[in-house]
Amino acid sequence: MRILHLDIDTLRADHLGCYGYHRATSPNIDALAERSVRFDNCHASDVPCLPSRTALLTGRFGIHNGVVNHGGTDADPTLDGATRGFWSTLHRTSFPTRLRAAGITPVTISSFAARHSAFHWHAGFAETYDVGGYGLEVADDVAAIAHDWLDRRGAADGWYLHVHLWDPHTPYRTPADYGDPFAGDALPGWLTDEVRARDWEGCGPHSAQEAFGFRLKPELASVFPRQPQQMASMADVRAMFDGYDTGVRYADDEVGRLLDHLDRLGVLEDTAVLVSSDHGETLGELNVYGDHQTADQLTTRVPFLLSWPGGDGQAPRVDAALHYQFDVMATVLELAGAKLPRNWDARSFLPAFVEGSDEGRDQLVVSQGAWTAQRSVRWGDHLLIRTFHDAFHLYPEVLLFDVVADPHEQHDLAQAEPTLVADGLARLAAWEAEQLATSDTGIDPLANVVAEGGPFHTRGELPTYLERLDATGRRGLADALRAKHARALDT
Repeated sequence: MRILHLDIDTLRADHLGCYGYHRATSPNIDALAERSVRFDNCHASDVPCLPSRTALLTGRFGIHNGVVNHGGTDADPTLDGATRGFWSTLHRTSFPTRLRAAGITPVTISSFAARHSAFHWHAGFAETYDVGGYGLEVADDVAAIAHDWLDRRGAADGWYLHVHLWDPHTPYRTPADYGDPFAGDALPGWLTDEVRARDWEGCGPHSAQEAFGFRLKPELASVFPRQPQQMASMADVRAMFDGYDTGVRYADDEVGRLLDHLDRLGVLEDTAVLVSSDHGETLGELNVYGDHQTADQLTTRVPFLLSWPGGDGQAPRVDAALHYQFDVMATVLELAGAKLPRNWDARSFLPAFVEGSDEGRDQLVVSQGAWTAQRSVRWGDHLLIRTFHDAFHLYPEVLLFDVVADPHEQHDLAQAEPTLVADGLARLAAWEAEQLATSDTGIDPLANVVAEGGPFHTRGELPTYLERLDATGRRGLADALRAKHARALDT
């Protein structure tokens, strides 16, 4: 068994042709989709980067593995403590360790561990390659290692190769000589100048007036010319979409080359191929321009393609059921002959996959703790977002969206649909009680994030951000933040 896992960072499903995008961002991924199962409602349980990949590694929700933030206590996995054996629970139950037990050598080519000090990512891998760019490398840098590895080992049997491409992640940095493949293409129609102008009067990191964090960074304009720092006009909106989509296309080119390499080795038809991501991206939704700060549909939904050789579930189709990403990985492990650890929250749906039927979860609960502190529930056509820390965006405590009728989350239904709000909040409360009852610590790490001073990327930022808001004619927003986040100004 050979498994190639193409993990494209910050890849938003609806910006791929096979998921309906109008721009030609993904011809190679689209061709792969024609012989794959495409999962249309696959979500990362915890976002963004560090929580997402920790959940994937452990098969457990962040509320159980302890990782929900990018810094502070809750950026490290929960320790076994006095019960720790010679091998830790994390090591014994990680997905690469399960692959090794099934006779498959797991290999990762990624700078993720170094970028996030997340060296638990290495638990169980037989080979790890740090590309060396701390996530700022481009596909060519990753490809040099991947193609060398395939030259040496690709024709052999019994491997899982994880190849991590970062190109869609901000700052947009596709090499200049790649050109502008989307310069003449229409923009997504939902983000009008009216929407941009409304957002211009808002606040928060990566909002329209601060689209590169909490402040402008003119010293980086020449370093990352594809990365707009404000949404002052529709030209800036175009620069954002073009910068992101060009990164997707640049990564897609490498997907094609890696698949061609397998074909030259004569093993493509006998290799399982996965394409996925750690999280999606908001490109203007919720007034976040080019980042992943919320537990919303666009940030937690990930594309997932699975092409499996040998007939099992192989007929190309669309699976529309609700799945966590680690549920798909659990199914992959069982397809590969591996056994799932008893402590996993992930559930395999192998029988349904082999039969070609859709069988997923009744609901999904997803969490964010690195920018906002939010927990959300997706059920039916709706997504309810509960906010515990708003990352200085002044979000209300509860948001409700019909993500089928309103995929870009432009119409909050919370006031108009109190029955749905009550249903969503009850679902969240029941889920939290169930998870804490089986937690090793009995502590919700998302609550601890708030108690510890808020999500990592917001800590210490408020005083200078208030000055910027005052200086840019948004004193009313500054006063609202002063009132709402008085504790952050006292510390």
